[in-house]
Amino acid sequence: MPRHTSDAFVAFLGDVLATQPRRHAIHVIVGNLSAHKTKKVQAFLDANPRVQLHFTPTYSSWLNQVELWFAKIERDLLARGIFTSLPDLARKIRRYITRYNQDPKPIRWVYSNPAHRITTDSTDTVH
Repeated sequence: MPRHTSDAFVAFLGDVLATQPRRHAIHVIVGNLSAHKTKKVQAFLDANPRVQLHFTPTYSSWLNQVELWFAKIERDLLARGIFTSLPDLARKIRRYITRYNQDPKPIRWVYSNPAHRITTDSTDTVH
């Protein structure tokens, strides 16, 4: 979607719901974006109780890794690229990933504040 709106998110949830067997529960992992927490989204969830949202913990380190990866693609490819169509964009992203994987360099991430680490005693890791 070009924009992250609650209408777009509800449409996405509707598409997911329409493609899954009625007997299956649907669990969707989402970030803490405000578009995921609107009255429209809550009304959809109330009307479709087999759909459950699970929010990622704030400051979750694995999500930070994903954001770093997308930022790298943005810097290396998207910001300088010329794309004639969505298929052209998709092809160039796949080619970038293929070339990157030929000589991958792991992203090093250091968590420098031990006071904020999530432990087995943590109580405020989800919303």
